[in-house]
Amino acid sequence: MKEQKDILRAYQRYLKLQRGYSGNTLDAYKRDLQKLLDYLKDEDKSAIDVQLEDLQHFAAGLHDIGIGPRSQCRILSGVRSFYRFLVLDGYRDDDPTELLESPVLGAHLPEVLSADEVDLLENSIDLSKWEGHRNRAIIEVLFSCGLRVSELVNLKLSNLYLQEQYVRVFGKGSKERLVPISPKAIKELLVC
Repeated sequence: MKEQKDILRAYQRYLKLQRGYSGNTLDAYKRDLQKLLDYLKDEDKSAIDVQLEDLQHFAAGLHDIGIGPRSQCRILSGVRSFYRFLVLDGYRDDDPTELLESPVLGAHLPEVLSADEVDLLENSIDLSKWEGHRNRAIIEVLFSCGLRVSELVNLKLSNLYLQEQYVRVFGKGSKERLVPISPKAIKELLVC
């Protein structure tokens, strides 16, 4: 059991240092891998000794307990990553996930708010309260720049280039991009 804990620590270091994953991504990988480890513990098997058949039963069990296809794909992706690491670091000679199939996903378009819904959201903000202008600026920047919530939360004032009308954003995987910002969003930022 101690060896497994050491392997898991080494895997987390690998994801953080060599793959450069963020804290949130590391937590997600850890949670998903823990599902497999819990399953294997119930089956009295070690992660090192797993065979394809064990992983197929695990994948079928995800469906049986009501985990949706998209989440199943994410979990199995994390499991594949773990076993690639085990091969890379010499814990295993083969990768039992090579033939492991994931559920087929159809095309998925993100759900978005209509312009009217965004206007309703903005108009519902009470500007008589101290946080009203801040909230309006948040909504305006979020929608006019097309940011993810995590990108907005991590946005720093030093990354706002209001004169040039763009924002420097660090997205998933710490990837940097420059995003235009609307005059209305700039106005709201200057008010708050």
